[in-house]
Amino acid sequence: MQEQWQIGDEPGPIQASTVVELIERRVSQGTMMTWLESSLGRTIAFVSNGSRAMVMLLEHNDGDPGEHAIDPEGIGSSDGFVLENGQLDEYPDRDTVPMCEALRIVTHLVAEGVPPGDASWQVDR
Repeated sequence: MQEQWQIGDEPGPIQASTVVELIERRVSQGTMMTWLESSLGRTIAFVSNGSRAMVMLLEHNDGDPGEHAIDPEGIGSSDGFVLENGQLDEYPDRDTVPMCEALRIVTHLVAEGVPPGDASWQVDR
């Protein structure tokens, strides 16, 4: 069975070709965090401040520290990352990527199940 992804409050499975549009719409409406759930039990967490985003891939077991996109050249930190509960977070720029890169990575994860080979990626397990 091919892995399918769904955004919790969106109808039906999403396609790689439409995931960018869905996330961009949510961000423009002020929903800065998006959870994508896989038919195989994996989860993609996407949280943005509008210009940068944290992209995490979590396995189906509770407590999985996961893996995430990184910016090896990131210096300093950025704030404005709004979580579902309204909490406002600040992350090191090394642990987030520019929005266009984050969207490219999420598209590839939805299409292929793995990050793009040229993406900077850190496994935290």
